[in-house]
Amino acid sequence: MSETGAGELGLRERKKRRMYQTVSDTAIRLFLEKGFDAVSVADVAAAAEISKPTLFRYFPAKEDLVLYRFADHEDEAARVVREGPSPLRALRRHFLDGLQRCDPVTGLNDHPEVLAYQSLLYGTPALVARMYGYLERSEAALAEALGGGLDGRLAAGQIVAVQRILAQENWRRIAAGERAAEVREDAVAAAERAFGLLEAGLPGLGAH
Repeated sequence: MSETGAGELGLRERKKRRMYQTVSDTAIRLFLEKGFDAVSVADVAAAAEISKPTLFRYFPAKEDLVLYRFADHEDEAARVVREGPSPLRALRRHFLDGLQRCDPVTGLNDHPEVLAYQSLLYGTPALVARMYGYLERSEAALAEALGGGLDGRLAAGQIVAVQRILAQENWRRIAAGERAAEVREDAVAAAERAFGLLEAGLPGLGAH
């Protein structure tokens, strides 16, 4: 491909990503203001100044407008296990680093906007149901990175479940009124224990 062609492709991709981000942010703002069920796809399209058919080309379902923020995380676990020194050690380090950064994906974040988003997500049955589709794709990508087959799928299922439960426990405590700084020590201890149990149950994935 010529340099011009590559540049044009890069520009189109950046414009596409900006469109995704803008429409998703617009939708989330409306959902937080009025409630997920009270806002239609047409309302979102109008607020984003695009047509309804255009919106559906970017987001096949209304729920995807909210879950776009998860899109970049779908293959995150699969990418991490390739970093070594072993799959579980790499995932453990990545999760602990996320706790240190207060990454919203770990649930350990008390910023008001993050809490509002997570309350919308976990408090809306349609979004919870749709989120499991994202988790299934993340699990499938991780299973492939772990070698595929039944063993890979079993291991991936356990790992994804552990990360989800850890994150939800952190979010639950913060949503109940605790600060992230107050939860962090327990969150780190829980993550260490959880990954220790994974290593004990999946010894082949924890070795150097």
